[in-house]
Amino acid sequence: MPASFETLGKKPRPTDDPPFTLKDLKAAIPSHCFERSTLKSFSYVAWDVSLAWLMYLCTGYFDHPYLPTWAGYVLWPLYWICQGCVCTGIWVLAHECGHYAFSDSKTVNDITGLALHTALLVPYHSWRISHAKHHRSTNDMDHDEVFVPSTKAELDAERVGALSLVGTIVNLLKLTLLGWPGYLLFHVSGRKYHTHTDHFNPNSPIFSEKEYKDVVISDLALVVWIGFLGYMSYLHSVTWLVKVYVIPYLIVNFWLIFITDLQHSDAAVPHYRGKEWKWLKGALCTIDRDYGVLNHVFHHIGDTHIAHHLFSYMPHYHAVEATKHLKKALGEYYYKDDTSIFKAFWLTQKYCRYVDNVGDILWYKHD
Repeated sequence: MPASFETLGKKPRPTDDPPFTLKDLKAAIPSHCFERSTLKSFSYVAWDVSLAWLMYLCTGYFDHPYLPTWAGYVLWPLYWICQGCVCTGIWVLAHECGHYAFSDSKTVNDITGLALHTALLVPYHSWRISHAKHHRSTNDMDHDEVFVPSTKAELDAERVGALSLVGTIVNLLKLTLLGWPGYLLFHVSGRKYHTHTDHFNPNSPIFSEKEYKDVVISDLALVVWIGFLGYMSYLHSVTWLVKVYVIPYLIVNFWLIFITDLQHSDAAVPHYRGKEWKWLKGALCTIDRDYGVLNHVFHHIGDTHIAHHLFSYMPHYHAVEATKHLKKALGEYYYKDDTSIFKAFWLTQKYCRYVDNVGDILWYKHD
């Protein structure tokens, strides 16, 4: 059972305590990178929402009788892909609100985040709370809230050829199609609790009593939005709703799982438990990757993720500049994987399958 980084010829990330502190890293970044501008943040929302709305308006002409019959077979898939990418950018902006990186005003953050995330069928406050726990315990095997790897015993208990080629493909399809709703509804890949856990029950063990009201608000917002979508499907047709909303929504879910998996899964990155885990070591167990032109569409959530985990309250529009300074300050503790993203995603599914439940520094392994 070799460690996956050995098979892939990767150098494992440092596991020693870093020779710097978070204060040292912050001092290496220009102070203006931590300044939030509500107006500038809303300019990104305005751009993304306007682009999404314009693309939606264009769909009214895709099946026009003056167009050749084959045009719809080209225009609809193009719309689905582009709309899915733009709406992923909107998702990222709502994510900024959840970190209070969007504005200095908590009220502005919460109202904006609730509106944007609800439109993408995300329970804003519920996710905000669980995501904050992920940031507090990144790569802690016992306390992280998401992307907690299976142990060898857990994988053996559920697998039928899970590590085979077919098993890898099946796992990839399950992850991209069902991963996000599975996480929201059943806390799949999240921290192990002793009872059913989800993001909609305010009594779920994820939440405290003081967070009860916020979870209910998120649920009610979703009920209203789903009712609106149902009414629109009644006015236009279910087929119309699937074509203009559901398929782009599924593409958003695909990108969400794809991006977050690549941010936190890599053969060279360890998980910790017990005394070996420290907040700074965990925060550095993230990976920057290059998405090409999509870096801009996704507001740099993929290529500046280390900066984001170190300073989650930093606005995305300063993260690229901050990352340039962090690279120098972090030295060997900075990790960017230059493998093409789709190849990297395949490799994570194939080689990042489980960890041995032995010791306090755990590496991905494979059979």
